[in-house]
Amino acid sequence: MSELLEILQQEWAIRALIASSLVGVMCGVLGCFIVLRNMSLVGDALAHAILPGVVFAFVIVGYSALGFFTGAVIAGLLTALGITWIQHNVGTKNDAAIGIVFTAMFSIGVMGISYISRNEGVHLDLKDFLFGNVLGVANSDLYLTTGVTIYVVISVIVFYRYLFVSTFQPVIAETMGIPVQLIHYFLMLLLSFAVVASLQTVGVILVVAMLITPASTALLLSKRLPTVILISAIIGLFSAVLGLVFAIILETTPGPAMAVTATLFYTLAVFFAPEKGLVFRQLRKRQLKARIKLEDGLKQAYRLEQQGSLTIESLAEKLGATTSSLQKILQLLRTKGLLEKGDLKLTSIGIGEAEKLVRAHRLWETYLVNKIGLNNEQIHEEAERFEHLLPEALLDAVDQELGFPSTDPHGSPIPAKAGEPSFPLIRLASQEQGQIAEHQSRQYVSAQLWQMGLLPGADFKVEEKSLDEVLLKVGEKEVRLPISLARLINVENTDS
Repeated sequence: MSELLEILQQEWAIRALIASSLVGVMCGVLGCFIVLRNMSLVGDALAHAILPGVVFAFVIVGYSALGFFTGAVIAGLLTALGITWIQHNVGTKNDAAIGIVFTAMFSIGVMGISYISRNEGVHLDLKDFLFGNVLGVANSDLYLTTGVTIYVVISVIVFYRYLFVSTFQPVIAETMGIPVQLIHYFLMLLLSFAVVASLQTVGVILVVAMLITPASTALLLSKRLPTVILISAIIGLFSAVLGLVFAIILETTPGPAMAVTATLFYTLAVFFAPEKGLVFRQLRKRQLKARIKLEDGLKQAYRLEQQGSLTIESLAEKLGATTSSLQKILQLLRTKGLLEKGDLKLTSIGIGEAEKLVRAHRLWETYLVNKIGLNNEQIHEEAERFEHLLPEALLDAVDQELGFPSTDPHGSPIPAKAGEPSFPLIRLASQEQGQIAEHQSRQYVSAQLWQMGLLPGADFKVEEKSLDEVLLKVGEKEVRLPISLARLINVENTDS
């Protein structure tokens, strides 16, 4: 450790550390938009295609960081224009166009460097351009990298809204007057800058790893773009710095070490990201299976209790469970307050939860028959699966879409939603008769009925039903009720 600290205090190491940090942050920030726009292959193409620009710059101005920068940027823009022209004017697929242009440009660059290197006194090493040579960073390289990093970060901040809209909703961006094509070329320009600035640090081959891997890692960790950009910049920074440190310790090439470090961060995110990580996804799957098993036990216990045949043996047979596994389910039901402590009997809470499951199952069966067109034999397994997954809001929408049915396709009653009347007025068909029930589920429903003159025990007839309201005939007068109120009024069906 003392030797490492001593090395890191040397001037060349400090320059390398600063350059690596800048490249990590810059590539992390820019890489988010490259990945989200599915431009990873374009980034790889530009990284390779700048090599001819470096060669021609060397021929014209010699070994100059500014010359390399200018030549590489020009080569990058020519590559972008060439790819776009082929994609728009020639019958060649997009990825093929990218491959054709960048391999040709890269080959020209390699041939040029090989030819120039044969001249006496020329020190232009192809390996340094391909894999970087961060340990040989000069002050001029450091100034260039600093300037490009600042420019890229400021550009992303200033044009963030345009980049955001054109990335996720390019059609809407066009209607808003945002020049989507110009934004695309501007992003290509920033990408060319980033590639050139990373040339000395990680080289043209590995710069794509610093652009794509930290951004892909961040996208596994967050869904909000500002957070993704921040995380990507941090991961890029740590990948570059730790990669450099590992390269010094292991006495290996820094560029590949940075790429491998970034990949290690990505691998950790693949397994341990809170929402998308494989480990947590597997845990959620196990939790879902356990919940489904528990809910199946609750539902079958409810059905058997309704039939008056709830026993350990009958429940085990329904669930296809062994006695020991059934005891675990029953113990968990008692722990959650769904089953009586000393008796095989559901509590009021357990009955309510079971009715939610039965309601979901029978509503979904009804939907599959009435709206999808399946027959009765095809719907049970599908409903068994979805009853555990359908959210309450979706069930309410299904209930309304079906017209609040009272029975499923098998003729079994569909339980009312918790907190709603056992037989709501909405279930009465047109021309059916009913009577306002004595007890209503909610206080304000009773108040609304009183204001309309619909007292408990009042007889009525449903004249008309529509999607918006129900028309009642009460004696000689007509009463119009909004559909939202009709579904909350508890009634008794007196139609003979």
